[in-house]
Amino acid sequence: MTKTFRSYSEVTASIGQEVAVTDWIELTQAQIDLFAQATGDHQWIHTDPARAAAGPFGSTIAHGFLTLSLLPRFMEQTFDIEGAQMGVNYGLNRVRFPAPVPAGSRVRARLVLAAAEPVEPGGLQMTWEVTVEREGGDKPVCVAEALVRSYGAAAA
Repeated sequence: MTKTFRSYSEVTASIGQEVAVTDWIELTQAQIDLFAQATGDHQWIHTDPARAAAGPFGSTIAHGFLTLSLLPRFMEQTFDIEGAQMGVNYGLNRVRFPAPVPAGSRVRARLVLAAAEPVEPGGLQMTWEVTVEREGGDKPVCVAEALVRSYGAAAA
């Protein structure tokens, strides 16, 4: 379910709150293979199911950066700012991968708005604490502090 903010002031009123929990999405071996092809990271723990079955995780696992690259998708699923003309990834303050994501797992994200401050010209920088969890897992698979900028919405 998408939360719609009508203005930047509505966004800032949500500081400290969990704004959304995304739907579950599956990370397939095909997606892992495509990510390996795009990045050149063909390490066997990601791309060789037979060898990975005997490895430390019992199956192939998604690249940590593949999991991280889902953040824009999760954010698009969870919130919208009326009137915003553009949103950009500004960076990351901190990222950790506490647990692996076996191929075929389903993951979702919890988004907490940690901070929001005006940026010129006429924008808002948001700091999101994003926790990606695996269905049935006992630890998060990714914890990230993501900086996102929005431009063009109303300030009030």
